[in-house]
Formats: sequence, structure tokens, C-alpha cells
Amino acid sequence: MSTTEHGRPEPVSAEPPGPLGRPLLTQQWLDLAFLHWEVDPAEVAPLLPPGTVPDTFEGAAHVGLVPFRMHRVGWFGLPGLPYLGSFPETNVRLYAVDGQGRRGVVFRSLDASRLIPVAVARALFRLPYVWSRMTVVRSGDTLSYTSTRRWPGPRGTASRITVRPGERIAEPTALEHFLTARWGMHGTFFGGRTSHSYLPNVHPRWPLHRAELVECEEELIGAAGLPGVSGPPMSVLYSPGVPVRFGRPARRRPGPTPTP
Repeated sequence: MSTTEHGRPEPVSAEPPGPLGRPLLTQQWLDLAFLHWEVDPAEVAPLLPPGTVPDTFEGAAHVGLVPFRMHRVGWFGLPGLPYLGSFPETNVRLYAVDGQGRRGVVFRSLDASRLIPVAVARALFRLPYVWSRMTVVRSGDTLSYTSTRRWPGPRGTASRITVRPGERIAEPTALEHFLTARWGMHGTFFGGRTSHSYLPNVHPRWPLHRAELVECEEELIGAAGLPGVSGPPMSVLYSPGVPVRFGRPARRRPGPTPTP
């Protein structure tokens, strides 16, 4: 994956920045809705992994609420699992950059409807997965995503999102690329709480559509540590989805202080 010197963020690119090698995980992300709100970078900074700072666009940080269908998760190049590897998911995400300039997603929560994948992801990758009762329902020209938490909670925390996808975007804006073109995630996947790793991913360029937000009743963002986010999102997008491959985690190398 490409990086830059002096902690400057690598350029935003709609295409993967480089080859991945043998994948650790394969999966498909289908029927995604991207809802985003602007937030103060100072509010986001304490919620990020060590060695990263908020990744900003024109001075603003962003929180994303992204419901979708996970499809056929597979390990080490093996075929994806049809049942355990396929389930609805909704994540609350932030954006960060590290000292090597690598832009990435930081997950504050990931609700999913399969208990075994939730338990494995929490135990092996230290990802904040939550087992939830979830549905993704298409009705006419709309898609509805519902979620109610079971374990570990807060039990009963819920969301209901309905979008109406529109025409495909021929040329996404710089902001739309910034919010969706992310080629890795930051976290403490292995080791202690202060051991930062970067998990790279590659997939084809996003097919993005503008979308109308029909309904949004959600408690997930506040439960993820951002209770001050309110009002309608500043960006609503839809994508039919992409196949995705994840590489092996790369630990943080010694480097300069990140520059947002």
C-alpha cells in the first residue's frame, strides 16, 4: 500500500493504491447505504487508536453510519460461507490517518446478526462487533435496514434506516470519494490496547448512487461515543456493492507524528 513521508496523508484515490498479495479474508459488501454527518475533529480525536489523528476534509471530520449486507465471508482464499458468512451488518465509523500517511476507517461499532462471527471477530481481531437482531428489506424502490442489539449491548439500542436509491453518479465529488474510498482500517487488532495495526483491503471502484433518506431513527451513533450528532446527514449515498479482499495486518512502523 502506498504511503507518504513526514506523516502527510496519502492522496485520496477511487482505485486501490497497490496490490494486496495473498488475502487473509474475502467477502462481498452488498446494498450499502452511506450516511455521513460532519463532526468536530476535537470530538473525534479521543475515540481513535493510538498513533492516528482525525482525517479531515476542508477542516471537518465525519462520522458514518453504514448499513449493508455482508455476503460469503471466506478465509485464506477458501470459498465464502453461505450461512455463517452472510448476514446484515451496520457499522458506525470514523476516519483517521497514521504516521505513515495511511488513510483508513476506524470502527466504533459493528452490529451483525450472526453470533459466531461476532464472537470470533471480537476475540481474534478485537473489533467492536455486537450481536443484533437485524433485517434488510427491499420494498418497491426503497431499502430498509433495521437493527436491535442483543449482546453485549447496550441491549435494545436500535436503528431503522430507509433509503431510496437514485441514478448512478457518473463522477463522484471529492468529498464523496473521501467518504467512501478507504483502503484499510486502523485498530488494535492484536496485542494490547496501545498496539496499533493497519488492515489493508482492495476492491473495485465503488459504483455510487445518490439516495434519498426516507427514514432515519437511530441510537447507534450516540452509543458509539458521539452523542452530540443530530439532524439530517449531510451526505446520503447508495451502492449495490463490491467484492472485497483484506490483507494481513501491518503493525505501526516508527514514524513522525501524523498530520491531519
